[in-house]
Amino acid sequence: MDTKIDLTKLIHKGGVFEIEAKDSKDAFRKIADTICLPNNIQPDLVYKSLCEREAVLTTAVGNGIALPHARSPIFADENEQRVCVVYLKKPIDMKAPDSAPVNVMFVLLSHNNQTHLSILTSLAVLFNNPKFKKALEIRAGEEKLAAIIRDLA
Repeated sequence: MDTKIDLTKLIHKGGVFEIEAKDSKDAFRKIADTICLPNNIQPDLVYKSLCEREAVLTTAVGNGIALPHARSPIFADENEQRVCVVYLKKPIDMKAPDSAPVNVMFVLLSHNNQTHLSILTSLAVLFNNPKFKKALEIRAGEEKLAAIIRDLA
């Protein structure tokens, strides 16, 4: 995994929580309203950014996972970036390549494209790990996810 990115810190900042949503827009609204944001960032900006990106092409990657993110960075400061792990109470259809409904989202809110790509690379490694996949299936909390990430680092 990329040693420059501390995924556990990013997840700690973004949080791990569960929501109920009827579709991706509903999920994005609830996520934007739930996450802790810096004072200079309004929930509406996050919501609109996630919706605009999703309108271009689905962020669902398959296996019940989606990686919603903005098309361009919304944070100016590296210390503001975060990754939110969002479990969905009921899976939603996001037009995934494998047609599987999404039951967990990793919402990426980064401050530049390079960091965004590093986060994606780190997540791709985790998604291929059976222990991490099992943790997602049982809807593990932040501590359990962080422990697995540290073990695999």
